Amino acid sequence: MKNFESFLAPHLNHYIAYRETLGYSTKLSRACLRVFDRYLRQTNAHWHSLQPFYFLEMRANLHMEPHSVNRVLSLVRSFFRFLMRQEYLVENPLRDIPPLKEHTVIPFVFSPEQIHQLLQVLCRRVRRSEKYFLIDLAIYLTVLLLARCGMRISEPLRAMKKHYRKDDSTLYIEKTKFQKHRLIPVPRAVMTHMENYLSVRKSLHPHDPNPYLLAGKNHGPLKGGQIRYHFHQALKEIGLVQRRKVIGHVNFNQPTPHSLRHSFAINTLIEIKQRGQSPQSALPVLAAYMGHSQYRYTSVYLRVADAQSRKKLLDFSLWQNTTQ
Repeated sequence: MKNFESFLAPHLNHYIAYRETLGYSTKLSRACLRVFDRYLRQTNAHWHSLQPFYFLEMRANLHMEPHSVNRVLSLVRSFFRFLMRQEYLVENPLRDIPPLKEHTVIPFVFSPEQIHQLLQVLCRRVRRSEKYFLIDLAIYLTVLLLARCGMRISEPLRAMKKHYRKDDSTLYIEKTKFQKHRLIPVPRAVMTHMENYLSVRKSLHPHDPNPYLLAGKNHGPLKGGQIRYHFHQALKEIGLVQRRKVIGHVNFNQPTPHSLRHSFAINTLIEIKQRGQSPQSALPVLAAYMGHSQYRYTSVYLRVADAQSRKKLLDFSLWQNTTQ
């Protein structure tokens, strides 16, 4: 773990330790405060430098997306509130520093047909040799869970065998983002694939000590890098490789494994609407299923109607940008 190196390093470490005692995850805090720590070193800053104008310059000089800059400023502001409680400062120098205007983010959305193509390619890529079969099949199952259950990539990778409940077709997801737990029903087709995988795994390794539901190497879990590699290779095969595009204040994101979670939410809301029901009324249930702390986070998926609408919006934005 990289240490802080600026003149504020002891105080930054103290702040991180304080957050940990409160039970907070400090991964994001560390990352943002390292950006601040690095800027302090690059500018040879000291206590007398910590004036509002210094932070206006820092905001302008950080070569990051606006939302990332705002996140850094927010964490630094919180850090200075901590220093004020410790009586190192009288005023918070970031008190009146406004955030940057953030870009609107349009996620990549897979259509149901594209998801089907992606899963077919990953299924075909499962190698039949004993050395690779179980690993490749576990990778396929991970992507299947992302696509059919709207899971975050960390959730199937961290799931244990004890979390899978065959009798009631559910999967218990423990302590993920927002430190939430949830029990989700697993679709019947996904259950069939899961049962086949566990059956083959048991036959090949009757005394398998690996506690993870989707086994990786050396009795450990699969790695996120493995999933991303196979995912992007499958994208190439079906011709869906796209780069992120920034047009004005709008970010059109490229397809990533997390796009399958967005697509699950959007396609679910479309199906609800096609059944003549209200997508808005379904948001609390969908939020609970996806593990959002508040259903207003789920409502952002209503901004993009479907994969085709996103494509039309991107095409129009590109056309408008070239004619200006």
